[in-house]
Amino acid sequence: MTDQQPITLTNNSQVATELTYDLLVIGGGINGVGVARDAAGRGLHVLLVEQGDLAQSTSSASSKLIHGGLRYLEYYEFRLVRESLLEREILLKNAPHIIWPMRFIMPHNKLLRPAWMIRLGLFLYDHLAPRRKLPGSNGVRLRKHQYGYPLKSNLVRGFVYSDCWVQDSRLVALNAKDAQDRGAVVKTRTKCTEAIVDRQEWLATLLDKQTGQQRQVRAKMLINTAGPWVDQFLTQALQIQPKHRLRLVKGSHIIVPKLYEGSQAYILQNNDRRVIFVIPYEEKFTLIGTTDLPVDESTLDNMRISPEEVNYLCQAVNQYFKTQITARDVVSSYAGVRPLYDDAKANASAVTRDYVLQLHTDLGAPLLSVYGGKITTYRRLAEHVMQKIHPFFPNLGKSWTAKTPLPGGNITTSFTEFCHQLSLIYPWLPKELCYRYARAYGDNITVLLKSTHSIAELGLEILPGLYEQEIAYLKKYEFAKTAEDILWRRSKLGLHLPSNAVEKLQKFLDQQNSVSKSAI
Repeated sequence: MTDQQPITLTNNSQVATELTYDLLVIGGGINGVGVARDAAGRGLHVLLVEQGDLAQSTSSASSKLIHGGLRYLEYYEFRLVRESLLEREILLKNAPHIIWPMRFIMPHNKLLRPAWMIRLGLFLYDHLAPRRKLPGSNGVRLRKHQYGYPLKSNLVRGFVYSDCWVQDSRLVALNAKDAQDRGAVVKTRTKCTEAIVDRQEWLATLLDKQTGQQRQVRAKMLINTAGPWVDQFLTQALQIQPKHRLRLVKGSHIIVPKLYEGSQAYILQNNDRRVIFVIPYEEKFTLIGTTDLPVDESTLDNMRISPEEVNYLCQAVNQYFKTQITARDVVSSYAGVRPLYDDAKANASAVTRDYVLQLHTDLGAPLLSVYGGKITTYRRLAEHVMQKIHPFFPNLGKSWTAKTPLPGGNITTSFTEFCHQLSLIYPWLPKELCYRYARAYGDNITVLLKSTHSIAELGLEILPGLYEQEIAYLKKYEFAKTAEDILWRRSKLGLHLPSNAVEKLQKFLDQQNSVSKSAI
């Protein structure tokens, strides 16, 4: 299926109309692209629109973990933890290039949670769902183990368990790519400003935020996966009052120079009974987070970490680690908003991370809104959305995503062996660059490096380690349009490059766009 291109009208009082889609999905975060991918693979004609870039907000501001949520057991969220653990296995199998196992060490602080409670929680964590790929939990004597070297000497006992790490924004981009490969139309920098019911269909007005031009599309059904903007979309674009309440919780992270050697992560119990993750990040850094602060809609477009949050995270680390950090050590930070379903819990940390699907059938055309959720369960959430919409699309295909790799994920050997094979196929590719390509693109590296036989054939090196050919690939296949898209969401190269890297790359992209326009 191809995107039906309308006649472009420069007069915004007139709006061109396209043919009808089955689904119009609002929002290009992880839930939106997951729904679009699943639906397209079942034979529906899908259009997804995102007002910014894919994963520009919440889905690139996570702790970057595919995990069951060990701490959710304290709140008796057994169903959510079990579902998350099952999904952990599925996602690890289907995207081994961007998801990989990680061991987590919890130093025991007897003043917070007793050891028996932690052992019980870890036993449940190991056994709530089948575990095929990851080792189970165990205790560890920190003074006698390498895991204890970075920690203060008063910490003598700890617990070790397994979870997974994910390149979160790449997970979003790969779902969007697969959705497009299966016939979906994906439009970034496109906002749905209004949708009305017309002849039992949704007639939606879309604004191209780059050109200012508008067009209209028809859709048999709307799927509202706007994340933090889910209620805003209902009230502003549809003139509908939400039936559920959204709880917006801000989570912030800091990045500091590497605190310790090794591939293990740490989970720290804080005095307020929250937990803080300390995770190896991008080879040279350590990622620390997260906070949990209630916020309101007025902050959505200007989300930043506060000095108080920086100090909070530093103090949590300093309770446990020999290497002490302050705000001066922070090389980068990010903050995002979790759009949680409001279950009326007073403590933001206790609010459920489960999701709720709200189906409207009384509007003249069906509408489904998604509240809550987390990155680990996005695929299962999409399957539940398909179950909800099946009555409106009786010919909907069967579920398929559990056994289908994401783009680049068709790797049948270990990742180490995969990298070795690539070094033999592309002996001219520098080792570090080969590894980065393997991690980012998996077996799609053959598309990226098609017809290249030397480093010179990758084109100009626009920034250290970033060549023209990769830029072209990201623009063509992964919806990248700006320097920020490339350096901070399709990759994390921005963390390794000089402060003027975004400006330099954007100048190159603008020059390319000018050449393309002049050639038309």
